Amino acid sequence: VVVESLLVFLIVLSVHAAVWDRYSWCAVALAIQAFYIQFKWDRLLQLGGAVFQFRAAANSGLLPASMVIPLLGIVMKERCRSAGIVYFERFGVVVASTGMLVALFLSVIAAGVTKPVPTNTCILTGVAGSIIIYTMKHSLTVSEVIEVLEVLLIFVYLSMILLYLLPRCFTPGEALLVLGGISFVLNQLIKRSLNVIEGRGDPIDFFLLVAVVGVVLLGLFFTVLFVFMDSGTWISSLFFHMMTAVLGLGVIMPWLYRLIRRNPLLWLLQFLFQTQTRVYLLVYWTFLAASACGVVFYQNAKRSSESKKHQASTITRKYFHFIVVATYVPGLIYDRQLLHVAAVLCLAVFIFLEYIRYFRIKPFGQTLRHLLSLFLDERDSGPLILTHIYLLLGMSLPVWLFPRSCAPKGTLSGAGALVPYSGVLAVGVGDTIASVFGSTMGEIKWPGTKKTFEGTMTAIFAQIIAVALILIFDSSVNLNSSYAWILASVSLVSLLEAYTTQIDNLLLPLYLQIMFMA
Repeated sequence: VVVESLLVFLIVLSVHAAVWDRYSWCAVALAIQAFYIQFKWDRLLQLGGAVFQFRAAANSGLLPASMVIPLLGIVMKERCRSAGIVYFERFGVVVASTGMLVALFLSVIAAGVTKPVPTNTCILTGVAGSIIIYTMKHSLTVSEVIEVLEVLLIFVYLSMILLYLLPRCFTPGEALLVLGGISFVLNQLIKRSLNVIEGRGDPIDFFLLVAVVGVVLLGLFFTVLFVFMDSGTWISSLFFHMMTAVLGLGVIMPWLYRLIRRNPLLWLLQFLFQTQTRVYLLVYWTFLAASACGVVFYQNAKRSSESKKHQASTITRKYFHFIVVATYVPGLIYDRQLLHVAAVLCLAVFIFLEYIRYFRIKPFGQTLRHLLSLFLDERDSGPLILTHIYLLLGMSLPVWLFPRSCAPKGTLSGAGALVPYSGVLAVGVGDTIASVFGSTMGEIKWPGTKKTFEGTMTAIFAQIIAVALILIFDSSVNLNSSYAWILASVSLVSLLEAYTTQIDNLLLPLYLQIMFMA
């Protein structure tokens, strides 16, 4: 935990040195208090004093999770300020303020329920909170303060609902990251729906917002409904499919129509088949999706009836990482907008299939349970299987969060040009190579972990080779001699992978994106 915290501190200080403004000072203060609060959360989890059931076999992860959203907002603000885009500069300020306030809220909760009350930690939290609130008071407009408080309110209610319904699915840090992100997306969707201006906003951004909020609301609706019904019957399954169609066509589609001012289905079809390159990419991705399904069926066919408890090996699970890399790299090179929309569709399909598996919806619910049970690991300790969704999110978030409006030529300068490739580098290449080489040839273990020195060094080397290949095949990438920063970024994130017990598929790409944008 100490080494993980030290690596996060190094990333925070690197961003602080690159930005050096009042918000980067607030990030340093937040990191210091989160370090102390993290140990209070860990003690609560060990003693069973937490209100909700969190994922076992992992620390609270409060420090690494607390810094992601604030740092993303800070580097986004700085990039957009350099580009002269005032609207998105203020958006970055709101993102940073929201992340800090939500992290402070979790810190206050941990300090409040710890017995005896940790006096020194409370004082430190109060000092950090005072610095952050003072900075927000002198930086945010009234409407921005209201927006930050709205996100905090949504986060509180969403946390109480989802952490109760989904025990052991998250650590406190993962809950902060996932539920904080969903809360921000929901607030943005409500805000934009109430202030629709003809011709303003990119339809693919609206598509992302509506898809994320739509699938979350769909899950909440069916969770409440199946409290009163047996979800495994044919009648319930038929009702599930009918209500999905009704909610999709009666709520989500009209909502999207209000935002983009055109028929969503016609827009989507026109967008997907707009050019010949997109048709080729869609055919190629269909082939890869079929290959991934083939791996699942083949591995289940190998599982004999005598070894029902047999689990897929690490190398077998990394097949999907290779497939995802092969999926994303052509999209990043040839058509990033198509990749953006396709990833949103894939996320919606993944979550919908997880609903079918979780609720045992006929005719495929039980089959999905059997097929996916082979690929479970220790992080899937709750009722939901989330690792494949986290893999998709880790690859997609750098694409979705790329500040296109602040990059006039479609790409940022220097290391920022690699921002869309953060997921490919951190998860697709680094994490995969570290796992494969570490599990097969690794002998020297990092102190206190199961990860090996050989795996980490091989991951760093592989990511540097991947950067060189990106330079060769993607003409839009121009690093402007920022090679030392790239090497330092890749090394820090690879070391974080070796020491973190959080979901690395989600955490690592975001930290690599932060470093590249800084």
